[in-house]
Amino acid sequence: MNNFWIMLGHAYFSKLKAKSFIITTVLLATGIFIMANIGLIINAFQGEDHTDQVAVIDESGEFFSMLEEELLILNDNIELQLVTDSEEAVEVQVEEGIYDGLLHLSYDAEGLPEAIYKATSLSENATTSSIHVALSHIQSSIAASQLDLSMEQLALLNAPVSFTQEAIVEGARSAEEMNQARGIVYILLFFIYFSVIMYANMIATEVATEKSSRVMEILISSVSPVKQMFAKIIGVGLVGLTQLTILLLVGYLSIMKNQDELVGGFFDVFGFGDLSAPIIMYAIIFFLLGYFLYATLAALLGSLVSRIEDVQQMILPMTFLVMIGFFIAMFGLGAPESTFITVTSYIPFFTPMVMFLRVGMLNIPTFEPILGIIIMLAAIMLLAIFGARIYRGGVLMYGKSNSFKDIKKAIELTKK
Repeated sequence: MNNFWIMLGHAYFSKLKAKSFIITTVLLATGIFIMANIGLIINAFQGEDHTDQVAVIDESGEFFSMLEEELLILNDNIELQLVTDSEEAVEVQVEEGIYDGLLHLSYDAEGLPEAIYKATSLSENATTSSIHVALSHIQSSIAASQLDLSMEQLALLNAPVSFTQEAIVEGARSAEEMNQARGIVYILLFFIYFSVIMYANMIATEVATEKSSRVMEILISSVSPVKQMFAKIIGVGLVGLTQLTILLLVGYLSIMKNQDELVGGFFDVFGFGDLSAPIIMYAIIFFLLGYFLYATLAALLGSLVSRIEDVQQMILPMTFLVMIGFFIAMFGLGAPESTFITVTSYIPFFTPMVMFLRVGMLNIPTFEPILGIIIMLAAIMLLAIFGARIYRGGVLMYGKSNSFKDIKKAIELTKK
């Protein structure tokens, strides 16, 4: 048993000290920090008091003041400047950066506002969107006065249809709760998907590396291949949990630091504003189960190859399984109650993502995720028993691996 702990410690600390692990963790943590502080970073480059200067040529003589009032409500980061210079002269000033844009206002044939906005770039931005919305309000007011409509009649005309959704089943989630659940499940699905692929590939590569350097021949003389396999699986799993803990800690601290700025935006739209403990618990459980399932499969597949170059080809079917489960879950975001999603959530290779999808978006009975967990545990045990037999013989096989027929050879070597 002491040898097992030595192998486990070696698998964990060797990966923890690796430059690839440190660089990847730093890059991911930096990315999370940037995304959580993107608003502050943009303000730092633009300046907190940055406003868009827009020159306005108003041929109507009426629209400028109306537009200015509307923009005070919609977007106070836009500053309008009424100019009397020629359009050509103002265009030159826009090119020189004195103004961010030029807005030309006039009447159309119906006596309604007509606008032309000119800028050095025609990319869509908040400025043009705000001006467009403000002019739409002005046009509605002018049209109402032409039709002799009161403001109450105009408001009634533009009022949205009253349409609500109600579930007749007690405890069912509301439409708003479903949208929030869809956002957080979407993000966590990506999290589970990339984590499982990355750490499972790491195990397969680790096994193949030891075989290619002939280190395996020395190791199996003192430690049984089965102990090696599980030491690597658990060791790399701990590396994964260490990395995820660091990333989650960075994300949590960044969110808490900018909680006031995030509320009402991305933070609430994607469900982080009302993130429940059961969702986090299920995410961790299904991540761990998915990892151990695919890590065991990766270890036995990695033991069948003798060259690092053959690893990716050998684990390609495993990668496809993860991808299929991910795409099924993506489809399930739009139809989580479909029979297809329900059935596939009990298939072990798809359960980590598809069952988590159902748990996150639906109020399903507690026994369903528990049944999924039991099925996964059984699958992991069976794969571990079968994988241990293959691993024991596979680590003794050298030469080019051509196909999965090598599994039979590995089992025969195990018997010997």
